[in-house]
Amino acid sequence: MSSRVKQETARSPIPATMAFALVALAILLAPGLAQAQARGNAQADQTYDNPAPRGLPANGLYASEIGERFIFDGRGIRPLFRFERREETWVLRTTPAPRGDVIFRNDAGAQILRVTPDGGLTLYTTRAPNGSPATRIGPAPALELPTLGPIRLFTLMNQRGSLVSQAVGRLIVINLDGDQSEALMVDALIVTTEAVIRMARTPTFRDRVAGLRSITLVEGPRSSVTFSRNGDLRVVVDPRQGQAGRPSSSSIIRAVAPRE
Repeated sequence: MSSRVKQETARSPIPATMAFALVALAILLAPGLAQAQARGNAQADQTYDNPAPRGLPANGLYASEIGERFIFDGRGIRPLFRFERREETWVLRTTPAPRGDVIFRNDAGAQILRVTPDGGLTLYTTRAPNGSPATRIGPAPALELPTLGPIRLFTLMNQRGSLVSQAVGRLIVINLDGDQSEALMVDALIVTTEAVIRMARTPTFRDRVAGLRSITLVEGPRSSVTFSRNGDLRVVVDPRQGQAGRPSSSSIIRAVAPRE
């Protein structure tokens, strides 16, 4: 999988050359996507009905007292978390806390959940920085990497590139280069573009993406994210780590808008 995709801003329609580039990308990705889908289906067969490992919250759909709903999935090597109405899946890391509590953090170190020895669960968000108690309200499917066919991939690339260009206000070039895990690359594309769109729509961060010219996603031996002076946002994914090998939106935002 190696291609360059250019997306037009909202001020003009996508030219014919754009369409050909997108079709070419979809054709290049198709064989790998079929393999990724087979791997994903096999993983689902192994993990969907298994209970969460001992010491983790039960798998399922949760709701906090302030009304935020999320899915917790502890079936895999690392626990996964996703807000119900968002596309990003967080890979959580556990750290011990006083009184036997366990804290679940994302790859940027932000606290997401806290679990007490008796099973009490607290969710931490920007709306509830001091925490909001949460309870399980029902089952939820396993959180898996997205799998796409050529037509859906064509649609996704067109959609994500156009949304980024609209949000930033100029043409943003998207480069994809990888052949080991197309599903992980697609996931990284969704998370990266969503992070850029959020920054562009937030007054606090909008000036930080003013210099963005391109988004490059590649495979490598270690996940990372950098924002160069020439305006290239470069995201490296590690296929060996699965979803843990893709930087989260928090890491992407920190790379573009580092804290003073």
